[in-house]
This record gives sequence, structure tokens and C-alpha cells, in this order.
Amino acid sequence: MKIYYSLEDFSKLANGVVTSGTFDGVHLGHQKIIRRLKEVAEKSKGETVVITFWPHPRLILKPADDSLKLLNTFEEKAALLKEQGIQHLLRIPFTKEFSQISSQQFITTVLVNTIGTKKLVIGYDHRFGNNREGSFEQLKISGPAFGFEVEEIERQDIDHVAVSSSKIRKALEESDLESATHLLGRPYSISGQVVRGDKLGRVLGYPTANIDLDSRLKLIPADGIYAVTVQHEHHVMKGMLYIGNRPTINGTKKVIEVNIFDFNKEIYGETLTVAFHQLIRTDTKFGDLEGLKNQLHQDKKDALAILEHMII
Repeated sequence: MKIYYSLEDFSKLANGVVTSGTFDGVHLGHQKIIRRLKEVAEKSKGETVVITFWPHPRLILKPADDSLKLLNTFEEKAALLKEQGIQHLLRIPFTKEFSQISSQQFITTVLVNTIGTKKLVIGYDHRFGNNREGSFEQLKISGPAFGFEVEEIERQDIDHVAVSSSKIRKALEESDLESATHLLGRPYSISGQVVRGDKLGRVLGYPTANIDLDSRLKLIPADGIYAVTVQHEHHVMKGMLYIGNRPTINGTKKVIEVNIFDFNKEIYGETLTVAFHQLIRTDTKFGDLEGLKNQLHQDKKDALAILEHMII
């Protein structure tokens, strides 16, 4: 997959089969669009193109609102789209100026003159251009004049629940990993560098790797203990991960730390990717460290039982 970081980088295609959106999470709804995109490209001997925007438009349009957390960094999104078999990924820098171009300008400048779009596949209720003025109806009217066709994919429902990035974010913030995994089509994951902590886990007999996330915009699931799998280099291992401010020792700073089972290497400065499988329990304040240590013993048993049948 080729990645382009501006419109100027892109070389116009003879037969571009295109979709556009933020694609945060690359969830099952997005995957349905991508499958159709690939089907159309294969039949017409075209090349698949995903247009996405970075930063997320909401961060530019509502700069005072810092509540948005993302399911993917751009690098994670790119990796997921590559796995899906996309050939071209165009990342358009989303600026205040870009947000003000009209839907007609977007069609002529981006879809036609830059990419060479012959077929556009979009999701249900897709909007684009200044104030989200552009619509499927406008594209159907404009398409023939510019030599491209447009197809709208119906809303993707799973068990009668419409798939959306916002629903997945809400599920993760409420520790509903089952719903998040169901809608994503895979376990939610985070990545980050291992940094030094105060070694409390080692004192308790459960040494942890403290993770510094790759992005401050990455969504962190609700506080608690989770059964997880951990990827380090090319190895995947079982473990349990804690998110919280460690109330038993009156901590004030939120930490993310993972105890990797049967692993004792020094990995400071290295990157871990952690996949969340199930919440074991919510965060709790214990009367003393001995009480916490006893609970960690039970947490490990519970995590192993959850992960027992996983093939890794």
C-alpha cells in the first residue's frame, strides 16, 4: 500500500475506485465499505483509494472541545487498511482552510483532478465539504458530468445495532469490551513505549511494564484490571493489565501497566502492543498492600482462565 501525505504527492490514476472518511477504528462498518470497494476495483480493473483526514476534523472544527479520543493513531489506521488490501491511502491534512472548501470544490479538486475517480463508494449518510453540505444526492448529480459513478453502502447493523466509532468509544469507556470487540471485529488495542515506574509491582510479586502511549489522543479504556495479550517484537504473550491511579497507595496519576505472564526480560524503551480481551474487575482501594497482593493472585487466575483457550 502506498501512503501519500498531501494532494501534491498523489499521481492521478487512470481508474481510481475511491472511498472517503475518517475511518477511526476501521470497524466492521468500514470493512463492509472496503470489501465493496475491492469488489468494484476487481471488476473494473481499477485501483483502490482511501481518502482520510488528519488530524480528525473535530479537533480542528471544535478546538475548545478536548473530549474526543480516537480508536486509532494514524499509523494504526494505516496498518489496518493495509491488512484490508487497500492499494492507495491519501492522508489529506485537515486544516481550517481545507474545512472551508465547498463540496463542489472537493469533487473537482480532490476526486477528479487529483485522484482520477471513476467510481466512488461511500457509507450511509456520508457528508463532505464546508458545513457538511455535500451529500450522496449531490454526488449522483455531479458524477456523470465528471465521468464517475457513485454507490452508497447501506448502514451496517450488527444484532440490530448500527456500527459507529462513537458507539465503540462509549463501550470502551464503560468497560463493555464484549460490545467493542463485536463492533470492531477484533479486540481493541493500544501501543506504547515501556517506561520506568516505581517498581511496586515487583515488590508485590507481579512485575509490570509501564506503558507510555504513542498518542495523547488515543482512547484509554475505563479504569480496571483486564485480561490481555501482549505483542513484543514478533512474540504474543498472555498477561493482565491495570489502568488507574492506584488508590491503595493514594496515587494521583493514572498509569497503564501490564504484568506479562512468564516473562522476565528488561524491555525499557521498547514498544508493546496490548490487546484487551475481557474486564476482570473494576479498580478497587484495598486496606493494605497485602490485600492488594492477594487480589492480584486471584486476578492472575481469572486472566489465565479467560485466556486459556486462546491460540497465540
